Amino acid sequence: MPTPRELSHRELSDRLQINDLLIRYTRAIDTKDWKLLDSCFLPDADVDYTATGGIAGKYPEVRGWLAKALAPFPITVHYVTNSIVELDGDRARARTLVFNPMFFANPDGSLHDFTVGATYVDELVWTDEGWRIAKRSEEAGFMQGSLPTALQIPR
Repeated sequence: MPTPRELSHRELSDRLQINDLLIRYTRAIDTKDWKLLDSCFLPDADVDYTATGGIAGKYPEVRGWLAKALAPFPITVHYVTNSIVELDGDRARARTLVFNPMFFANPDGSLHDFTVGATYVDELVWTDEGWRIAKRSEEAGFMQGSLPTALQIPR
């Protein structure tokens, strides 16, 4: 990997834009803004969340599943950090740690917390609209706490 002195303006710009993309993804998920989420993925992106109990499929199918699966959680906070980005022209690869506390609303109004730690493994492409995720998989790290027994995550 080149030293910071060897990075071109384009490489610096690409890295910042990829970081913005990853943060935009977390904002979209945590606010359940599905239109904003659309701006993160190619329409035909392959997405695989099976390592942490989710589904795998093309982006539109996974987007629909996310809307249902996250509905019982009024609060989620996706923190992304420690990204390693490898640029290759109009393509890039990124490995990014994610720390995600989630809060389920119990019938009595109290919150039940559950935390997931994982790694996003992304293949990214440059488009006319900027960087987009072409392929995402997730590697499980840890799960702390338990999901409430009343919670049924759709498959």
